[in-house]
Amino acid sequence: MDMPTYTPAETPVPEGVVVIERASTPQELGRRLNRTAADVVRFLMQQGEMVTATQSLSDEMLELFASDVGAELRLVDPGEEQEVELRKVLAVDDLDDDDDEGQDSRPPVITVMGHVDHGKTKLLDRIRDANVVAGEAGGITQHIGAYQVNQGGRPITFIDTPGHEAFTAMRARGADATDIVVLVVAADDGVMPQTVEAIDHAKAADVPIVVAINKVDRENADVQRVMSQLSERGLVPESWGGDTIMVEVSALQGTGIDELLENLLVVAELEDLRASQDGRARGVVLEANLDVGRGPVATVLVQRGTVKVGDPLVAGAAWGRVRALIDHTGNQVKEAGPSTPVQVLGLSDVAEAGDDFIVAPDDRTARNVAETREHWQRVASIGGSAAAVGGGARLEDIFEQIQAGEAATLNLVVKADVTGSLEAVTQSLKKLERDDVKLSFVLRGVGGITQYDIQLAAASNATILGFNVRPDRKARELAEHDNVEIRTYEIIYQLLEDIQNAMVGMLAPEFEEVVTGDAEVREVFQVPKIGAVAGCYVQNGTITRGSKVRFLREGTIIWKGTIASLRRFKDDVREVNAGFECGIGLSDFKDLKPGDVIETYEEREIPRV
Repeated sequence: MDMPTYTPAETPVPEGVVVIERASTPQELGRRLNRTAADVVRFLMQQGEMVTATQSLSDEMLELFASDVGAELRLVDPGEEQEVELRKVLAVDDLDDDDDEGQDSRPPVITVMGHVDHGKTKLLDRIRDANVVAGEAGGITQHIGAYQVNQGGRPITFIDTPGHEAFTAMRARGADATDIVVLVVAADDGVMPQTVEAIDHAKAADVPIVVAINKVDRENADVQRVMSQLSERGLVPESWGGDTIMVEVSALQGTGIDELLENLLVVAELEDLRASQDGRARGVVLEANLDVGRGPVATVLVQRGTVKVGDPLVAGAAWGRVRALIDHTGNQVKEAGPSTPVQVLGLSDVAEAGDDFIVAPDDRTARNVAETREHWQRVASIGGSAAAVGGGARLEDIFEQIQAGEAATLNLVVKADVTGSLEAVTQSLKKLERDDVKLSFVLRGVGGITQYDIQLAAASNATILGFNVRPDRKARELAEHDNVEIRTYEIIYQLLEDIQNAMVGMLAPEFEEVVTGDAEVREVFQVPKIGAVAGCYVQNGTITRGSKVRFLREGTIIWKGTIASLRRFKDDVREVNAGFECGIGLSDFKDLKPGDVIETYEEREIPRV
């Protein structure tokens, strides 16, 4: 029996370029080109291709049929078309944003900027009556935090950006997400390099600046000198005939805080800040990390629309349905509107700080867009990783290569507690590169140092750098066996100094941390007048009362201190050996959870030969 001849239908194909996903079926292809699935199947049968209506087609088949019916085709990867459609939705939203009618007044988003140690975090402490300085290594803020306060019943959102120059990118992102910048300048120190950078970021973002001249209570405070220095940078105080509001404050004594907040509200009124609470929510990821028990957590700032529990959300290469929203006080909320910072639970992976997020039309769109983005990110990183595996020197050996006149490559595996820290460390390390020393990042990731990291470092002859994270016991043992160098840090200055000193052969005497024992928290007990006590099982070594302690959760350092109390049953004891149970009370840490690890250690100085 002769095969019926295929004749294209009379209905014209769409004009212009038609976007089709690779691996589309005859059903999907026919629908996009005003044909039926049967039309596509008959044509391909004539070409000797036996296919069904629901079978994925090759690029050649898709292009062959399109050419035959006179359609211009552009093939895209799965998810890429949804990305285009998502961008179209954003463009429509942006047009809606141009129309103030129907939009509501929203709280101002304030970014606090300034030079390291000028008192930004202490100022925020006063504003929100909380103390986060004590939890920061070296008294330096190392993560972005977002908080909301009320002044006279009116909400104000604050973004705290770290002051060290390593976090320039994070500060720049803060400026892009902000309405007003509070520039903190110490009255006894004046304008410093990062003060100038902060001014540049704020001007680039075209946002007004309010200056908080801090530490006016100090004996050597010179407010007039600070004003003069700022005037040279184009910030002329109102009292001098300019248009920059400058408020004298003392974060330590709490003076001038109300005046500062009132001025911020005045500036916000002049800016007439508005955003629609309706429609598709969108905003920016300020910070993201992997939390034990809760999975990937992203701190986001909603910029328009309202994000709700259950919404399908895509943030960079991460996606998921919003499982929970947690506000700045730690309480769960059902929705969050414009200018509101919230933690989002339910994403598939750890988002990148600085990623835009948007509520997608459905799960399929969110998943496909995220997977496509992840695919291209992986493709882009293959080149660097492949190059890294090909050679490289360990940190201890790099100076010998330089002295021998060889161009050295230092392969690195970098792990950090959150994406903001990871980005800051990476960018800072890149600045240390020289003609004779190149850095190659074999892996950059968030979370504790794992056995996989050790295996990868061993295969690529890489040094592992951990920032606010630790290896677990199995990872340590594997590193010792494979002779992999692990260096862990909690202050970024020390990390950068070590790498820089290695390049000039000046590595300082090394402090070797010897882990003396580790115990797993099995239960948590509440003891009157003492608080939470960890019921533990000692897995390795010996736990000794008074020992230095690292408290680990999924390999990430949560707290450091000492063991305050150690008990076996009802008796106080000096030490407990592996294989026994005990009760451990920590000096000033009570956020205990089953599965956490209490690790004790000693520090020994090892002079370099």
